[in-house]
Amino acid sequence: MAYDFQVTVDSARPHALADWWAEMLGWRVEESNEEFIREMVAEGYAAEEATTTHNGVLVWKDGAAIVHPETGQRFLFQLVPEGKTVKNRLHLDIRVGAGKIEAELERLTARGATFLHRGKQGPAEWITIADPEGNELCLS
Repeated sequence: MAYDFQVTVDSARPHALADWWAEMLGWRVEESNEEFIREMVAEGYAAEEATTTHNGVLVWKDGAAIVHPETGQRFLFQLVPEGKTVKNRLHLDIRVGAGKIEAELERLTARGATFLHRGKQGPAEWITIADPEGNELCLS
């Protein structure tokens, strides 16, 4: 039996990081249901402190998600109190195409990514960068 999955990323600023990844991948930020949030707070199921405003929209403070525009595949960015301290044991390889790697590096570093290093193994080449919160990913 095959399983579906969601990728979850720990974050200090989940809504800002979701925005960054959505733009980077060409995905969309999952819409907030402000009416539902207000209802949950009004009925006592959630505290007002569990909400915040991001880009003028009422959202849950603890998380934000992005969704692939066609498949519905989802990334969740969840609020955690601690910062990133060590190298990722798991990372994403974003396949932009050999002729686009340098342009993507320039675009993403202009938006807050950090260049880490270039790699090559046989005919394969990639560039490792970190997102604005230090999570590593490779462009290939």
